[in-house]
Amino acid sequence: MSTHEQAPAGRAETAADGRDAPPLRPAGDRLPARPASATPPATPAGTAPPPRPAGAAPPARRRWRPARLLLGTLVLLVLLAGAHALLWRWMGERLEEGFNAWTLSREAQGWEIEHGPPQRGGWPFAATLRLPNFRLRGGEASLPGGVEWQSTALVLGVVLPRLDALRIEPRGPQRLRLGRLDIPFAADRLVGRLPLQSDVLPRGGELTAERLRVGLSSGNGAGTPGSGLELRSLHASIDTRSTATEGEAAVTLSAQAEEIMLPTLPPGESYPLGPRIGRVGLDAALTGPQPGGRVPATRAAAWRDAGGVLELRGATLQWGDVVATLAATLALDAGLQPMGAGTLRLSGAEAAVAALAGAGLIPQRSAALASRVAAALSRPPAEGGPPQLEIPVTLENRGMSVARIPVARLPALAWPSGP
Repeated sequence: MSTHEQAPAGRAETAADGRDAPPLRPAGDRLPARPASATPPATPAGTAPPPRPAGAAPPARRRWRPARLLLGTLVLLVLLAGAHALLWRWMGERLEEGFNAWTLSREAQGWEIEHGPPQRGGWPFAATLRLPNFRLRGGEASLPGGVEWQSTALVLGVVLPRLDALRIEPRGPQRLRLGRLDIPFAADRLVGRLPLQSDVLPRGGELTAERLRVGLSSGNGAGTPGSGLELRSLHASIDTRSTATEGEAAVTLSAQAEEIMLPTLPPGESYPLGPRIGRVGLDAALTGPQPGGRVPATRAAAWRDAGGVLELRGATLQWGDVVATLAATLALDAGLQPMGAGTLRLSGAEAAVAALAGAGLIPQRSAALASRVAAALSRPPAEGGPPQLEIPVTLENRGMSVARIPVARLPALAWPSGP
């Protein structure tokens, strides 16, 4: 056989280096498939892994099963709901226990407290205790005739997350009696807040009212136009300090009312500055130690002897074009009657004089002279604004004087001397 003839099929040719070359395969033959369990050949370091054959499935990854995720979420929600239910129940029990303890302490002091069956509520964000037909009566030792307050319903509550504050919300028509003075009132919203501390009486509180109507004649609290006094908004706060000494504030009171509509007067009568008062404010402090005892006259004398005074830091009235601010210091004299002195700052004095003259309260000739004097003595304040007239005010022997001119005599203040 010639050396140029091809080797038989299936036989290996000899390579140039003497080794046998791999046998040649006819065209169209395929390599045998690698078993699925066979380990892929190692990839040399620094080279990309071989491409995945076409049609091969991607490698399996660990995934959360939807059923397990849903079950875990449901278990967590159930645990949270159970914990919240226990917290709400505990809050309701504590609220009712605290009210019962307060009731017992007030009854031990001679007060009468009546109400219908308590009703718990407020789920899920608050714990409330509703007391229908609430009535509080007592205080005869401090005020002749005593004090009585009636409410259609009284709702006590604690709102999450403020567990340190008690919310008091009287609802429906109210009635307050101070001695012989009977005051019916109602409000669109009336809310009080007291701080809560374990085994400690609240030091202060806040009161907020919206559309407060006082002196209503109707029984449903809606009232009729002109039936009483109406305040668009009222905010008051009080803070007490039982350890106050001479010169320190034992009671601090702040209040502000806006948009006050006065009752309608009979035909032919009118208010000198109109039926609407823009704003009334009060900032006062009662200084000195607070004496004990239950007899008001004895307590008042002890407070006076200890140097107690009432500081009117600011009593403000904005009525029409007139703005008046009074700052004064008051005390009790030997007869336990108020006495003191202060300064009245008046803006719009000419408008006030004209209104008084128009109402016939002062003669026209006197009004003209007073207007000229007020214009000459008014000075703009240092902080800016319209000119102000500063007028000294004194109270002595029940007589009130403005610029050393007597203007009024106050009735005698009667202090109860015993129960």
